[in-house]
Amino acid sequence: MAEISAKLVKELRDKTGAGMMDCKKALAESEGDVEKAIEWLRQKGITSAGKKAGKVTAEGLVGSYIHTGGRVGVLVEINCQTDFVARNEAFQSLVRDIAMQIAACPNVEYVKVEDIPPEVVTKEKEIEMGKDDLSNKPVNIREKIVEGRIDKRLKEMALLDQQYIKDQSITVAELVKQKVASLGENIQVRRFVRFVMGEGIEKQEEDFAAEVAAQTAVKEAAPVAEAPAAEAEKSDKSDKSDKKSKKSKK
Repeated sequence: MAEISAKLVKELRDKTGAGMMDCKKALAESEGDVEKAIEWLRQKGITSAGKKAGKVTAEGLVGSYIHTGGRVGVLVEINCQTDFVARNEAFQSLVRDIAMQIAACPNVEYVKVEDIPPEVVTKEKEIEMGKDDLSNKPVNIREKIVEGRIDKRLKEMALLDQQYIKDQSITVAELVKQKVASLGENIQVRRFVRFVMGEGIEKQEEDFAAEVAAQTAVKEAAPVAEAPAAEAEKSDKSDKSDKKSKKSKK
């Protein structure tokens, strides 16, 4: 594979307006051939997306998706530049698809990796550094392994890094870039919230064995409780019999 220099990436970026990482990937796919890289970017619908990225997005839609059975629901806000595009069917379809994507990804908590708070990243690193499979490795090796794991873990938490559920060959970020290119406006996924039925509610754990034992104890105690009543009834009958006997003798 040809070495991809920063100068070559900049050249492709200046020609296409695509993002730095997209340019680097395009050059890698085309073995450093700029013209082929441009074609690759055009096929992916990315060539004009980079030029739109800095435009203000103050319009858009709040979309929703409720999964079958009503146990998972999603609200997502996606912004664009104009109300005209917000009313476009292709944009509305994008909003629905991304809402569905969020519902299908239980590990996703943030829009992009950059949104993940530093304290969360630190905590994840502590967890990885403390894992048993790394305990016998030198510190420098351990840090490299953890860095790779953390990178993977953070991407699992970021929506834009997920593989698009309707086309596994692209990520959600690439899907958005394609829509930017086709609709001609900057598009940004701003925020979302995912609701799971019963999440956060502390459910009472029932001990089935204890419940059965308690019911059995109640049943066994019932005849004992009835015994005094039965004895009283028997005594009452005996008294009545004695009275009849005395009357007959008279």
